[in-house]
Amino acid sequence: MTGFIVFAHGSRVESANQAVRDVVSKMAAAPLDGGGQHVVQAAFLELGQPDLTGATAQLIARGAKRIVIIPYFLTLGTHMQRDLPRLAREASRAHGDIEMQITSPLDGHPALVQALLDRAAEALLQDPR
Repeated sequence: MTGFIVFAHGSRVESANQAVRDVVSKMAAAPLDGGGQHVVQAAFLELGQPDLTGATAQLIARGAKRIVIIPYFLTLGTHMQRDLPRLAREASRAHGDIEMQITSPLDGHPALVQALLDRAAEALLQDPR
């Protein structure tokens, strides 16, 4: 079974961390194209729990044999280039060298343009003129 970790930065504002967990819950409940069983867990770089190693342990306990990390980041930056690969290696080693893969950040995904258009349309509907 594949385990997916949605990896976010984390925030001192707990409602922001909870918003990530809410997205993860929706992802876990949705069917995946390609099928197969999967489990999903949120993880945070800092200021939120669990961290990447903790989330990996939770997924392994739920039967995951492989972990795919999906960064909840818009663009490729320092955390994506330096921190996340290092943390993934550490989490893999801590759990018997479990296979871990990191996907691209959200930048470039076609749904982002639609999300921006949706926000723009919402703003136009609120225009008092």
